[in-house]
Amino acid sequence: MKKLKENIINFLDNHMPIVFPAPAMITLFIVVIFPIIYNIYMSFNKWKIGLGSPKFIGLQNYIEAFSDPRFWNGLKVMFFFSSLSLSLEITLGLLIAVYFNKEFKGSNFVQTIYIFPFAATPVAIALIWRIMLNPQIGVLDYFLNLVGLPGSLWISDARTVIISLVLVDVWKWTPMIVLIILAGLKSLPKDPYEAAVIDGANAFHIFSYITVPLIQPVLITALTLRSLDNLKEFDIIYTITQGGPGIASETLYLYSYKTAFSFFNAGYGSTLIIIVFLLVLLFNVAMNKIRYRTEGP
Repeated sequence: MKKLKENIINFLDNHMPIVFPAPAMITLFIVVIFPIIYNIYMSFNKWKIGLGSPKFIGLQNYIEAFSDPRFWNGLKVMFFFSSLSLSLEITLGLLIAVYFNKEFKGSNFVQTIYIFPFAATPVAIALIWRIMLNPQIGVLDYFLNLVGLPGSLWISDARTVIISLVLVDVWKWTPMIVLIILAGLKSLPKDPYEAAVIDGANAFHIFSYITVPLIQPVLITALTLRSLDNLKEFDIIYTITQGGPGIASETLYLYSYKTAFSFFNAGYGSTLIIIVFLLVLLFNVAMNKIRYRTEGP
């Protein structure tokens, strides 16, 4: 028994760089790497779930995707939704973070209350907003009518459904952006601000020429982190509209889910999700390059 313990200890001492990371590496392979490899494999196959086994067809799924009008609609909806929501979240997040960075009475309480939407479950938030946006029983139309404004169909109209979903996404995720930017603002040096005040700079000039340039790497980091979820937004859109009315709010990510689990076309669904994965990867590589340039050598 003693000899066995010594052998185990010697093995751990000699292979420590491999043994300790092994559980994390195994978990990473099972949870992340294997699903990606399997989806890549399935994207080259034709397989209807429950009907036979996968059949290798090469690039046919990819060729079909680029000639599929619903694919291009999903791509357009995804980028329109993401560009609008991300730009609003970054802009509002910066302005709110700058305000929260000042000392005022009850600031800690206000900041605590403000992060509640970020802490709530996305599906629960989406269910509440689905009721609020209902044109018959929704509270938003009720308030519009109170002030003499006409109501809106919100999620029932193809012209307003994306704007409505952006409203929910911005309300839900802007607090996360605020927390990231606020942390960056707290770490900024005080000297440039003191020099600007001595030189007679007003609040707008200080914000434009000092705060924004100094906080730019943090803004890019916040945009990069948020885009990882935003470009493949699912919970809010599926819970509120399921891609409707029609396919007006059907993103490419949602289309890939429907293809695989509603139409049971696993091969084509894998192709769509791989395309989404590559788009998100390319966007984040580009954002990281921009961040490195802003941070300098």
